[in-house]
Parts: sequence; C-alpha cells; structure tokens
Amino acid sequence: MFRFIFRKLKHGYIWQRVFVERLTEPLHLNFMAIFVAIFGSLRMKIAFDLVLRHHHSYAILEQADLAKSLGIKTVTLIEFGVANGAGLLNICEIARRVTAVTGVEFRIYGFDTGKGMPPPESYRDHPELYSTGDFPMNHQALKQRLPANARLVLGELKETVEQFVAQLSADEPVGFVSIDVDYHSSTRDALKIFSAAPDKYLPRVQIYLDDVEAPTHNSWCGELYAVHEFNAANELRKIEHHTFLRGQRIFKNARWIDHMMMLHVLDAPMRSTWKTTGGPPPIVLDNPYIS
Repeated sequence: MFRFIFRKLKHGYIWQRVFVERLTEPLHLNFMAIFVAIFGSLRMKIAFDLVLRHHHSYAILEQADLAKSLGIKTVTLIEFGVANGAGLLNICEIARRVTAVTGVEFRIYGFDTGKGMPPPESYRDHPELYSTGDFPMNHQALKQRLPANARLVLGELKETVEQFVAQLSADEPVGFVSIDVDYHSSTRDALKIFSAAPDKYLPRVQIYLDDVEAPTHNSWCGELYAVHEFNAANELRKIEHHTFLRGQRIFKNARWIDHMMMLHVLDAPMRSTWKTTGGPPPIVLDNPYIS
C-alpha cells in the first residue's frame, strides 16, 4: 500500500490536487487534521477526509448508518468498472473497518468485462478519451486478494446486470454504487441495476460518478447523459446530485463532492407508510414569540 501511495505521489496531478483542494482550506482545519490522523476514530478520519478514496469512505459509512437506523443488518456495495481492482479492494477494506464501527455487514460486487473496455458505440461514448481495450484486468490475481464477502462479476454489462438484478435480496439491499465505466452505453447498462423491486434498495442509494469532470465531458454524452435518460424513463426512481453535501463537509474544496449523486427510491416501502392518529404525537414547533 505504501509503495502504491509513493508511486501516486510521483504524478504531478496528485500534488496539484493537494494544493488546490487541501491547502486552500483554512489553516486551523489542516492543523486539526494532523491530530485527527493520529488520534481520531474512523468516523472522525472520514469526516476530515483522511481515509483513502474519500467518496468510498463517506458513502459506505453513511449507508451503514442509514441501514442500522432501519434495522437492516447487511448492505450491498457495487462497483461498475473494476479495471486493476485498486478501487474494489479499497471498498473492501473500508467496508471491513465500517463493519467494526457500526456492526453492519456488507456484500461487495465488482462488475467488469475482465478484458478492458469494449468498442465505443457512438460519439456519446467519448471515443476522443477512451479506446477499446483500455483498463484491462488481471482477474486471477485480483480474485486471490478479494475477501470472502466480495466477488467479481465478469462479462458484458448488458448481460451480467440483468442476471444480477434477478438475485437481489431485500435482506441485503443495495446501498452504494460506484460507476467508473467511462462510456454512455456502459453506464446506461449499469443503471439497470436499479430496476428491481423497491425493497431491494435502501430508500436512498449513494452513487459515485467517476467520469464527469474532464473538459470534454458534458450532459449530452457519457455518464451524465445516461443519468438523464434514466430519469426520463423512470417515474419512481430519480437520480440527482447530492445538492447540500458540500455544506455538510468540513473540507469543502474536495473534488469528489461534485461526483456524488443519490438515487431516490420514491416507491420505497417507508415512503408509503403514512402517519395515522394511532401513531406518534404530531410534531409541534416552538415559537419564542408566543408565551
């Protein structure tokens, strides 16, 4: 892991992100982060963006807390676009640590062709950025490193996702989906993961869209257009940006915040549970102007 980090530090864009995202934050917050890194709990480290791949750590802890509040013991985490597997193994490690804190268990699945990217279908797949065969996988080596609660699902997404949806369980609802498949066509197929019965998902599912920030990315191509198509086609499942997430974070300049979206399961069971006269007392607001 340390060798991996040192190799990453050789890239100029890593240092650019450190300067732009971290050192532009208030000095006292960066000073506090040093103490949190040494003495802080996992929750504190995630709050201070000190756990590698901040989007994973934030989403997994957030969904574990949501599941626990609903009495759900196990949550499904999915990554579309595994490539060399660094992201999937990171999800596995964070999930292990979050289970130790929350008691919520995880089932983890990584979807990939196993042989690199397929041919692009049209200009919507950003052929100016990606090519057939990009991001291959050594799946035998990766399989050996996966823990018992994680597995690879290899093959074309238009085939594997449909089969996988049929086996989703309400006992292990989907809570987080990371989408890093670059293409519009692949993202379109990946989003079919949200076509099962509403109880197969947490009432809101955290989504990370990886390929949305390059200058050539836009709302008419790639992952963003696939989201637009999904919203247009689904009345009771809607994906939108996590609008107020930035205001909730301690470090607000982090780029990963702009990648976070949420699936709102509008037909989730909890959304059809209406208050009745036999339920809890009504909510009453205080008014300091009335004695």
